[in-house]
Amino acid sequence: MNRWASDTFFASLAYVAASLVTFEILMPLQNEFFPAYPSHASLLFLPHGVRVLAAWLLGWRAIFALLPGVFVVFAMVGGWDVFLPSRLLAIAIAVTIVPAVFYACKAVGWDLFPRADRNPCWPCVMGVGIVTSILVSILTNTAFGSTTAEYVAFLVGDISGLFFLMLGLYFAFRFAERRG
Repeated sequence: MNRWASDTFFASLAYVAASLVTFEILMPLQNEFFPAYPSHASLLFLPHGVRVLAAWLLGWRAIFALLPGVFVVFAMVGGWDVFLPSRLLAIAIAVTIVPAVFYACKAVGWDLFPRADRNPCWPCVMGVGIVTSILVSILTNTAFGSTTAEYVAFLVGDISGLFFLMLGLYFAFRFAERRG
């Protein structure tokens, strides 16, 4: 398998897997513990973390690497509504905003992309995740015509999902480093 196909396969697979964990495990738990919560959004949305980390690692290639997975998840959730203009716009927003923000940071002299000669700036990646969460929340909820509660739920879910995914990867890398 060539590098391009491998990146696409693993990024999309990670996005679908994070979505399944979110929708099949975390959302039912959320509904159990917070039955009166008015939003249908997840308060721990792991796929945003996948989007941020894929964009950080792959740059613009993340758009095409994530697109199949994002489309599959939108189809799983919305069925044939995935072809509605608002859904297609939301898919485009989901895959383009994060790489665009990383490249905007680079254009103003703040290159956050990983390099062998320096350690990653995890708080910086988290900061980009927060900024992109705000942008994605505003743009996606505008496309869907959502309520204010949905905006807040998107923000909380994206930021907490990114934080816990990054925390999990941090400990996984530390564990692997100690074993190797």
